Amino acid sequence: MANGRAATTTSPTQRNAVVVIAVVIAGAALYWLRGLLTPFALAFFLLIMIEGMAEWFKRHVPGLPDWAAMPAAIGAVLLAFGLSVFIVADNIASFAGQLSSYLPRLNAMIADVAHLVGFEGATPTLNDLVNRLDPQRFIGVGASAIQQFAGDTLLVLIYLGFLLVSRRSFARKQDSLFLQAADRDEAVEIFSRIREGVEKYLWVQTVTGFIIAVACWLVMVAVGLEQAVFWAFFIFLTGYIPVIGPAAGTILPAVFALVQFQGYGPAIIVFGGTQAITFIVGNFIYPRMQGQSLNLDPLAVLLALAFWGLLWGLPGAFLATPLLVATMVLLAQFDGSRWIAVLISDNGQPLGEDRVRRRQAERIDPVTEA
Repeated sequence: MANGRAATTTSPTQRNAVVVIAVVIAGAALYWLRGLLTPFALAFFLLIMIEGMAEWFKRHVPGLPDWAAMPAAIGAVLLAFGLSVFIVADNIASFAGQLSSYLPRLNAMIADVAHLVGFEGATPTLNDLVNRLDPQRFIGVGASAIQQFAGDTLLVLIYLGFLLVSRRSFARKQDSLFLQAADRDEAVEIFSRIREGVEKYLWVQTVTGFIIAVACWLVMVAVGLEQAVFWAFFIFLTGYIPVIGPAAGTILPAVFALVQFQGYGPAIIVFGGTQAITFIVGNFIYPRMQGQSLNLDPLAVLLALAFWGLLWGLPGAFLATPLLVATMVLLAQFDGSRWIAVLISDNGQPLGEDRVRRRQAERIDPVTEA
């Protein structure tokens, strides 16, 4: 009997190897099914955002009936989505209309770069470079990308509609899935921790992103940068990409300032001002708002950004942190994978100190204690 038990017992190395193999297989499946899973993940992300907004309306909007909170949240999200599409479309048309006025400055910048790198001979113009790059091929690629974006957006909205309709049956399904009250309570607690983490992340990113966008807009308006509203909106969106999003979002307005103005002074002001705002908010305001709510190691966030960005592209970059929160909470529930959750967490307590003490108390043998 002892030999039989020893033969069936797996060592920690074997368990860890199984976890690594499972992660590799899951990553391959996520990559192959990205066309199906990415819209669903975005729809579920929007569902959590809508539910969190509905709860906020219930608490902070006096006189609003409880039944009207969810429709108001759905309307607010759809209004924000429509406004975003309008801002992007309107400014793309404005960029295209002003392109001819930017050509002299662009040609001057190309000449400066050619002189800087030691290029000898006639400096090519922007038209020459575009013709050499075969614009017809890029037009086809751009049209295909726009078509795919429209199709994915429609699929996300369809998924979101079905999720909103089926959310009422979630409670009944939980009762059928978990017959024991203890198991049902634990499942509810896990989902609540994931939802609270995602909602807190959304709230912090939205508020800090809005602060950065408004402050950067003031800097760009003071300089006289055109399409300042669009660039502020662009900075706000990139704020949802952790680590590199805010810094990358403030670079393009400075590049555009190089095109719009003759000198380099306005571009330096835009770049320096936006970077200073991002630094101040990211190092003083953001940590105070976030606190220990997410309990994520910064290195884990960076690795998650690289991982999900590689698998799902730009949507994966937006969803990297919420998916990391869900992964940490789920992995912490099992002894075989808890070590990964500990590494992902910032303080080494992925379940929280209260939950850890409770689980340790549940493992105490009453006979031994007696």
